Amino acid sequence: MSTSGQSNPPSKPAPARPGVNRPPATPAEAGQAGMASSQNTGDEYDEDDEDGEGPMPAGNTFLMFNAVPSWLTSMLVHIVALLVAAWLTIEPPDRSEERVITVKKDVEVEEIEEWEEQEFETPDVETDVIAEVVDPQPEVETIAEETDFSPAEDLDEAAIKVDLVDYGDTTAPRNDLMTEIGSYMGTGLSGRGSGARSGLVARGGGNAASEAAVAAALKWLAAHQCNDGSWNFDHRRGGPSQANPGKLTSAPRGATGVALLPFLGAGQTHQEGKYMKTVRGGLIYLVRNMKMSKGGTGTFEEPGGRMYSHGICSIAMCEAYGMTKDRDLLQPAQAALNHISYSQDPVGGGWRYTVKQPGDTSVVGWMLMSLKSGHMSYLDVNKNTVQGAMRFLDAVQSDSGAKYGYTGPGGGHATTAIGLLCRMYLGWKKDHAALQRGVDGLLAKGPSKHDVYYNYYATQVMRHQGDDDPRWKKWNVQMRDYLINTQSKAGAETGSWFFGGGAHGNDKGGRLYHTAMSTMVLEVYYRHLPIYRQQAATDEFEL
Repeated sequence: MSTSGQSNPPSKPAPARPGVNRPPATPAEAGQAGMASSQNTGDEYDEDDEDGEGPMPAGNTFLMFNAVPSWLTSMLVHIVALLVAAWLTIEPPDRSEERVITVKKDVEVEEIEEWEEQEFETPDVETDVIAEVVDPQPEVETIAEETDFSPAEDLDEAAIKVDLVDYGDTTAPRNDLMTEIGSYMGTGLSGRGSGARSGLVARGGGNAASEAAVAAALKWLAAHQCNDGSWNFDHRRGGPSQANPGKLTSAPRGATGVALLPFLGAGQTHQEGKYMKTVRGGLIYLVRNMKMSKGGTGTFEEPGGRMYSHGICSIAMCEAYGMTKDRDLLQPAQAALNHISYSQDPVGGGWRYTVKQPGDTSVVGWMLMSLKSGHMSYLDVNKNTVQGAMRFLDAVQSDSGAKYGYTGPGGGHATTAIGLLCRMYLGWKKDHAALQRGVDGLLAKGPSKHDVYYNYYATQVMRHQGDDDPRWKKWNVQMRDYLINTQSKAGAETGSWFFGGGAHGNDKGGRLYHTAMSTMVLEVYYRHLPIYRQQAATDEFEL
């Protein structure tokens, strides 16, 4: 029957299978293919089929796929695709945990490296601070006006980095530092002990009144210590006395050092004595406020005192170590000496307000006494530093060494006293002609009524001439009695001193400064053993 008249639409051709590139089959070909399929016995089916139903005819498979709704087929395809995608993107839990741990480790390592880097650079910060403090250029004029501790009224103004030494407590030869006076043995600091003190006072020309004056002065000084262990030249900050405060308030380290020296001179240390807590507080303050550098140096410099503060504090630190051999003081004491060597003028051999600045005799006196205190305490003193100091003294001397100027040749009374004492500690013998002329010159001037700085140095020069030297006896009576009679004996000022007049530094140091210096003058009988004595080797530096 002909079908050309029917209006049914033609059948939609089946989509081509992937990989097969041929036109759709005609109805005749499709029928033949169906017959061929019906004759297929299932040779391609798995012979191990377990349900025993035999192979499914190909025609049935075709019917099944055509009977299933298209939306269900699409859904199944999408589900399979999603499962495959999920399997490809989700990683095993173990690997995920490993990556998290690895990231955490990396973060920790970076933090540790940053912390170590900051610790490593800490000494550089300290070095920068020291370099900023001791820069010789910016504040020379201001320092010259503000930081001069020397109250000498006659200071006349004038027109190689050394290798640092390691510190040790047994480096100085015994026969160089050990001395003998009669049956008394000891180092240069040993006269401060109670066993030797009374005998030295009697032989040297002291008396009960002078010792009572020392005791009263120590009591006044202790009463004006600040709560943090320091002292201030404005002594009102630490105690009840209101009279004659110093104007130099920006040098608490220098004030602490100069206040500690009379206690140490009287044999009071941080380990024993009536003022043990007082001395301990002062030493702790100094150690905490010492600026250390990675090069083994430490400085006590400060805005108001500069190198003056360092020299005074270095003496106190070296004496405290020498008297106690406390290992906690060994490093700061040696570091202070190392800084003195570092800061020395490499050309002229002196010291002044800032590091390596051409020197003046006033600062040189404090520095050389620091080196001497360190030497007597068995600390290391650089030989080049000592030789440089001798070179400076040669440059400022006059009258072949009988007189000394400030920054050049001269003959001021205070600078002459400083220069002569330095020469004695550097090895001049008692019979040196220039020394003897210098001593005669000091005696001709006599003790000062106002200048405690001159009295401090000149009294030491005269004392070292010996107990029986008539010049010392004459000087001692005048100086001793004057101080005993001028000490304050009433009110909150009891035990202190303050001298008026025009001596340079009187107003800056105030009553605290005058009291400390005057006390050390009355301690001269035992504070340092006499340099020149029978049956003794002199305490000379090793050159």
